Amino acid sequence: MIHLGWFLFLCGLTRVMASYPIWWSLAVGHQYSSLGTQPILCGSIPGLVPKQLRFCRNYVEIMPSVAEGVKIGIQECQHQFRGRRWNCTTINDNLAIFGPVLDKATRESAFVHAIASAGVAFAVTRSCAEGSATICGCDTRHKGPPGEGWKWGGCSEDVEFGSMVSREFADARENRPDARSAMNRHNNEAGRTSITDHMYLKCKCHGLSGSCEVKTCWWSQPDFRVIGDYMKDKYDSASEMVVEKHRESRGWVETLRPKYTFFKPPTDRDLVYYENSPNFCEPNPETGSFGTRDRVCNLTSHGIDGCDLLCCGRGHNTRTENRKEKCHCIFHWCCYVSCQECMRVYDVHTCK
Repeated sequence: MIHLGWFLFLCGLTRVMASYPIWWSLAVGHQYSSLGTQPILCGSIPGLVPKQLRFCRNYVEIMPSVAEGVKIGIQECQHQFRGRRWNCTTINDNLAIFGPVLDKATRESAFVHAIASAGVAFAVTRSCAEGSATICGCDTRHKGPPGEGWKWGGCSEDVEFGSMVSREFADARENRPDARSAMNRHNNEAGRTSITDHMYLKCKCHGLSGSCEVKTCWWSQPDFRVIGDYMKDKYDSASEMVVEKHRESRGWVETLRPKYTFFKPPTDRDLVYYENSPNFCEPNPETGSFGTRDRVCNLTSHGIDGCDLLCCGRGHNTRTENRKEKCHCIFHWCCYVSCQECMRVYDVHTCK
């Protein structure tokens, strides 16, 4: 997290575009930290359109899970892009928590919308299975017959309900007949679909002395890191689109089509974008780039996290750091581990 300071002074970020999901700010700062101790006042959530406001008031008990979903989406974005020039930095004390980066219809915007929508579906689904809300619970539908050697049991997570909440709430503002709304809707749905596609059977054995006389199974969501890894692959292979305008009964409508006809067209599971990304090498208030100066780089890597690429050819500085670490650990019967504390010296490389 970075405080606005000089950045806002330079860019004069006083506007928030109509397409910007500023309700995401519910997942950061003091608003998020107060969710567990204070009831949610839907009217105080910034940037809600009327449909979102009605949804919030009708389903207020699951709104903490909606905020939690955006939170884990942001955290996963920061993990996946930790070694990239743009590292999913969020800005304190600003409704547009990513700054101007999401103003453009880039790959980065595509990924953030997808992972945030997936996070909302994931968190709501998990909360329902844990019994945190009275309006939802376990999934008792579409189970099918049990397999050989096991039977249905436990609490299957209701991903359909979680995806419905994400769709109704996150997509509520994406109803404009323009290309950006079409892009956001597509990428939001791609994020939610990734949850459904990665559901798996989780089983538990029952019996004396750990035997598996009876095995019960239920549908479970994967660890969210699995979703993040999958969506990062979709980011790397995202499809570039072009905007087309055509007239319908409601007026002019913008749609998207693939820019390159000789490539396989994107499916509902792929990410799409139609504007190129900045290089993020230098600070740029207009694009929201913070640059890569003073970023830690990997001297031995030839990838984007390596000092050559991450530092954009400017070179790097090297300093040494002394770190305390546990060492010479011994297991004692029974049952604890004792360790000594060692001081180790590391080289740290940062971009010039």
